[in-house]
Amino acid sequence: MTSDQIKSLGPALTAFLGAFDDCFANADTRAHLPHYVQGQLSDLPRKSVEPMAIAAGVPPRTLQEFLSLSDWDHGRLRDRVQQTLARDHADPNGATGIVDESGHPKKGRHTACVQRQYCGNTGKVDNCVMTVHLAYASWDNEFRAMADADLYLPESWDADAERRRAAQVPDDVHYRPKYDVALEQLRRARANGMAFAWVTADEWYGGKPAFVAALEAMGQPFVLEVPRNLAGWSREPSNADAPRSRAEDLCRHSPAFTGANWKRLLVKETTKGPMVWEARAAPFWMLRDGKVVGPYRLVAARDVLDPGGDVKYFLSDAASVPLRVTMHVAFSRWPVERSLQDQKTELGLTSMRLSRIEPLRVPQVRRGAAAPAADAGEPAVPRPPGPTAQRRAGGKKAENSSRSRSRSRRR
Repeated sequence: MTSDQIKSLGPALTAFLGAFDDCFANADTRAHLPHYVQGQLSDLPRKSVEPMAIAAGVPPRTLQEFLSLSDWDHGRLRDRVQQTLARDHADPNGATGIVDESGHPKKGRHTACVQRQYCGNTGKVDNCVMTVHLAYASWDNEFRAMADADLYLPESWDADAERRRAAQVPDDVHYRPKYDVALEQLRRARANGMAFAWVTADEWYGGKPAFVAALEAMGQPFVLEVPRNLAGWSREPSNADAPRSRAEDLCRHSPAFTGANWKRLLVKETTKGPMVWEARAAPFWMLRDGKVVGPYRLVAARDVLDPGGDVKYFLSDAASVPLRVTMHVAFSRWPVERSLQDQKTELGLTSMRLSRIEPLRVPQVRRGAAAPAADAGEPAVPRPPGPTAQRRAGGKKAENSSRSRSRSRRR
């Protein structure tokens, strides 16, 4: 935005930021929040502290101290963002919570939580820090916001007392798998009044039994991408020792799948034209902690323009909703990817160096347009009823059935 456009926000921006006044220890600290936010909204080519401070007419050191040393309550700020989303943008029958992570390449070893690990930004093992995110998107994807973010503390840092001290890692912060971080984010958001009709995530999270089990324990409907080697059955087995098959093999050879026709679906409209995939689904049971759990819905999907290409697999606990609804949720991860891209480009977070572990919570709200999945040639998917009442197929048997129900590059 240009300086004139930012000025035109005037009272509206002041009122919005005023909702966060009690997140700061004193008025002097609070006074710098507009300078920082206006710098992020600006069209500055580089959004590091110095150019933002100069544009705001304040000493760079002052703005640097605001970000690194001033006493402000990150947790309360995050909670206020989530409470605002729950109050002003509730969509309990259609909103999707999107779990994702992001790698940020860094040089050297002094940035908090940096280590060599797989970095999606560079597509290889690289020196980077990882962050775990929870995004919120309305059913029609017209509204999206980043609801939470946490810096991931690797095991190598957990055991290194010297590096922990230098980065001021609190004594009660320790290594946790990224899916545990994501689950905590979901619980926090729900405690702050946010309601998710669905949760979705990529195959690394979908392939973690503990993550799936925790979503079920929360009563949270989900559609998760899963790895092709996810093992299970397409018919309920008589016992847990029955041989299991990989998801990709079931799709190719199981009568439950081969007897189902591929259904063509319009996933969304893009600048390059419609994205059309075809999918078919079947019941699916898995083994967890020595017990058979299910039934779930296992979906196989492929790109119509590349039918010989890779097949994606999705797992859902809502077995009776229309397939087009499942596919819409399955392909709803782009809002978090777009929000992360906006953070790195428009908001300039790639220009920031994090020498301490204290996270920087940036309320981010965007509006975008994308057509929800629909049968090819049909209108876009209408808003579905809440999935809770439709979650499982099989009637009473499914309701009463036992539900105590990798990519090695990431941990």
